[in-house]
Order: sequence, then C-alpha cells, then structure tokens
Amino acid sequence: MNFMRSILIGAATLAAPILTVTAAYADVAVLRSVSCFPIGSPPSVPFEEMVAEINKRGEGVVRLDLLGGAPAIGSPFQVAERLALGAYDIAGCPEAFFGNLIPEAPALRLNEYTFAELRENGALDYFQELMKAKGALFLGRHQDDGAFHVYLADPIDKPDLSGLNLRISPVYTAFFKAMGATVQRASMPEVYTLMENKTVDGYGFSLRGISPDWYKVTKYRVDPGFYHGAIHTIANLARWETLSPEAQEIVSSVILEFEVRIEPSSDYAKDLDAKMRATQAENGIQTITFEGADAEKWLSMAKDAAWSEFLAENPVTGPKLKDLFTKSN
Repeated sequence: MNFMRSILIGAATLAAPILTVTAAYADVAVLRSVSCFPIGSPPSVPFEEMVAEINKRGEGVVRLDLLGGAPAIGSPFQVAERLALGAYDIAGCPEAFFGNLIPEAPALRLNEYTFAELRENGALDYFQELMKAKGALFLGRHQDDGAFHVYLADPIDKPDLSGLNLRISPVYTAFFKAMGATVQRASMPEVYTLMENKTVDGYGFSLRGISPDWYKVTKYRVDPGFYHGAIHTIANLARWETLSPEAQEIVSSVILEFEVRIEPSSDYAKDLDAKMRATQAENGIQTITFEGADAEKWLSMAKDAAWSEFLAENPVTGPKLKDLFTKSN
C-alpha cells in the first residue's frame, strides 16, 4: 500500500505542472485570422507582421492563428461575409473586399482626412455603427499601400482610357468606365498572365502593393495617383465581445500603432513611396505624368465618378458619410 501510495503521490506531483500549463494555455484567447491577399505578397506582409507583433505582446493572453490568405482560402470578396458569420475572427482586407458585407465601405477609400481626424470627427464612430449592424467590427487601418495608379503596357498621352481593356477591382471600376475603358475583374494572381498574353492593356493597383513579378509585363505608370490603397483589420463582433479587456487592449493598441505609422503624411510612408518609385524605375517602369488641366481632370473624374456611384448605392447613409469623410463636397 505504501508503495502504491508513493506512486500515486509521485504521479500527482508530475502532473501538477502539466495541468498548470494546460490551464494557462486554455486561458489564451485564440483568434482565427486570415488575409484577403496571398500570404507573402506585398499587400499581405504588413498584416502578417501585425499578427506576429500581437502574438509577441499577447503571449499568455491572446494569440492570432493565421490560417492563410485569399484566394487559397476562397474568394477575397467573401472573406468579410464569412467573418461576420463566424468562419473567421480577424481579417486583413482592403475595403474593396468587404463591400459585399457593408456597401458603405468605399467611404474609407475616398477619405480626405488622416485616420486620427476620422477618429475625432465622428466619421469612424458612424462607420462602426454600420459595421456592428452586420455582425462585424472595424478595428483600424493597419496598412496603406500608397495611392492607386493605372499601370500600362503602352503609353497614353492624355487623361483618356478609351479603347483600353483594364483589369479592375471595385476600387476604381466607376472611374475607369467614366474615362472610357472596358473593364475585367480578376484576382491578384491572374494579373501577370492577363498582361503577358495581352488579354488586358493594363491594370489598376496601389503604388506599394504591386507585385515584383509584374515588372516584366508593365511598362508605364500614370501619375498622379488617386484614392489610397488602405488595408484594414476587421473582426467578428460576437467573438470580439468575448475577449477580456486585456486581450482587446493588446490587439487594439498594436493595430493603432500600425495605423499611425503608415499615415500617408508620415515620414515613414513618404520614404516607402520614394523607394518604391525608384524601384519601379530601376525595373523599367516609366512614368506618364499629367499636369495642369490634365491632372485636374484626371483627379476630379476619379473623385466624382466614385462618389456618384457611392451615393447612388447608398442613398440613405451616403450623404452623411460624404460629409464626414471629405473636406469639400
């Protein structure tokens, strides 16, 4: 009996640390996270870096498990809807990819303020109300890939896209059509092939989000850029509300730090833009720059076409969002 008692006591002693570790592990909030871009691609990397930083600071409290990126996990245009339904807890997506969930999402792209100003003037508070009504939560902008540009295989000499077939996303569809182009939607991995076989004459993409693989099939970038290629972190509302205040604070603080760092007016963002312009030039991409009246037409058409489409699709919420997100109407 004494021998058996000793074995049992020894087993209990060995099990105690294991149970403690298991209990501690169980207390960690694990969030299923996904990217709306292929893992490792330029627009996905900042989200992956943010996930790593959250996991570093959240050790023992909260952890984000990165499950993958679109299109490997499915269409990027369905990520936000699936998140709202509970398939994922956290996602990194540009507003163009969660417009299916919330049609007011383009307001984030057409914004004319810093994000700090949007947090102060009530713009993000109102947008948050709309997100919550769909079962989701807007946590912040973790990345801005710079302004969008038109990239072409052949040059143009005026602000007119007539006769061109361009690859698009919802971001600039209205603008390209207003400028006379025919358009074709395609996922990011398809762009190279479409350009290589001349199925499209060009594409729209953010300055810093362009894939290095595309340099070989791209000859020109049109300046000035329009809108901004912001990428945001969104969450499933119900899952977020189950997190402890400490876990919420860790996640939110990291996202906010990324948001401030990447503000387009920051030295950090300006330096990234300058380096990318130099890299594109080194890889043979020439710049077509519109100036004066041509530049004014280019930018005004971009803004007017986008807001016209936005207000037509959001007649109730649109006017208030335009007031909150733009400086001049």
